[in-house]
Amino acid sequence: MSEQRTTTRLDLFIDRMVSQRACLDAAIAKTAGRAEPVFELGLGNGRTFHHMRERIRDRDIYVFERAVASHPDSTPAEELTILGDVRDTLPAACSRFPVGASLIHADLGGHSREKNDMFARMVSPLVEPLLSVGGLMVSSDRMYFDALEEQPLPDGAVPGRCYIYQRIS
Repeated sequence: MSEQRTTTRLDLFIDRMVSQRACLDAAIAKTAGRAEPVFELGLGNGRTFHHMRERIRDRDIYVFERAVASHPDSTPAEELTILGDVRDTLPAACSRFPVGASLIHADLGGHSREKNDMFARMVSPLVEPLLSVGGLMVSSDRMYFDALEEQPLPDGAVPGRCYIYQRIS
């Protein structure tokens, strides 16, 4: 008789990290050579910002965060940091970046799936107009867009742990 294995919180964390890296790397490759900036929504300790900064050398990466508390090696330059609540900073970014971003990454959720889903529903309409045509959005949570289409996950990503969306037109 085989013993059923339960998924631990560590398993879920590893799946999220592996998926996040696979999705970011795929999105970076697909948007390579574009001129529009990249947006990181939520800096946290800066791991994904550092990952993107090491792989994206030809575009500015703007970070949207309430307050910077990242590792010193993973802190963006002040001129690339947009501080404040995303309910204010994302709508203001539409006029600052009229062509939008080529790539947006968001890892804004916490530990409650219900709260994450409520936040995703609130922030989706604020993010959607910021993505340029052909641009990609990578998110740790399911988002709710009208004009962005969910894309297949790359090899190595675990379904339900990361999502990719694209603005087609």
